[in-house]
Amino acid sequence: MSNNQCFILESVLGKDLTGEECTLFMELGTVRELKDAELLIEEGAVDNSLHIVIDGNLAVTRQVAGGDWVTLHVLRKGELAGELGFIDGLEHSASLRAMGPAKVFSLSRAKFDPMLETNPHLVFSIMRAIIRGVHNTLRRMNQQQIEMNNYIMRQHGRY
Repeated sequence: MSNNQCFILESVLGKDLTGEECTLFMELGTVRELKDAELLIEEGAVDNSLHIVIDGNLAVTRQVAGGDWVTLHVLRKGELAGELGFIDGLEHSASLRAMGPAKVFSLSRAKFDPMLETNPHLVFSIMRAIIRGVHNTLRRMNQQQIEMNNYIMRQHGRY
């Protein structure tokens, strides 16, 4: 395996993919270099691609009243981006913008779907990793919601 595949094994997908599956997966996608503040995904747009942050950071942002942008989360090296749109094909609820120079690997669903016939184990492994990542995000958001409620309500003597 070449050094080009290392970032896949170091990403959240690495836990589930063999070296051979990693190589096959790499052949399906493309690598993009983003400039500072360049949009990868625009809020409200449909983007049927799964992205992996290879280098740099991506800000998950939403535009609020008055036109200001609020950063909801920062995606770092090895993390997935756009995974829900990749699965369901719906509009994105936030924008993804490079924070400084960034590099991402992108895989379109159109190239991924045929793998279900030729390599169902690879598809299963990738989908399991996506669900694991979404589950971790949901768990983190639930904890943040609890902390926010505790702060607002001043319950449990924590604040």
